[in-house]
Amino acid sequence: MKKVSIYTDGACSGNPGMGGWAAILMYRSVRKEISGNALETTNNRMEITAALEGLEALKEPCAVDIYTDSAYLYNAFHEGWIYNWIRNGFVKTNKKPVENRDLWERMIELTRKHKVNWNKVKGHADNEYNNRCDQLARAEIKKLRETVDPKPLEGLEAQEPLK
Repeated sequence: MKKVSIYTDGACSGNPGMGGWAAILMYRSVRKEISGNALETTNNRMEITAALEGLEALKEPCAVDIYTDSAYLYNAFHEGWIYNWIRNGFVKTNKKPVENRDLWERMIELTRKHKVNWNKVKGHADNEYNNRCDQLARAEIKKLRETVDPKPLEGLEAQEPLK
């Protein structure tokens, strides 16, 4: 089984707001960067998406070390939250539904395919790969801002409706 390292990060401008995600996949001397964005999302969704996209990019089952600065993502597996959510039908102990269920269900499938080891890194610190993921995720937000006009009707005068 191939051993792969995946560094991930998600970012959001506003929460919810425009978001970006990034992952760096490393196998031996090969390094691949992937990233993407979403128009209306949350930081947590982008953090999960980064890990999902990294795992989905793998072409075969692998032993994977995932490095994340997201306590939400890390603790879901490390603290066993995900197993409680599954057991309780994705309802938390406070009787509210688990947020991002669609992403968690995809993640569960991928963790059944791959042998995943979760690692927590400190965000915005001295980890070069985490910092690079942060740069890529923020660049995705910038790219999204440049392609989406947030005020498409600004400057247009009201017109009489056609009769």
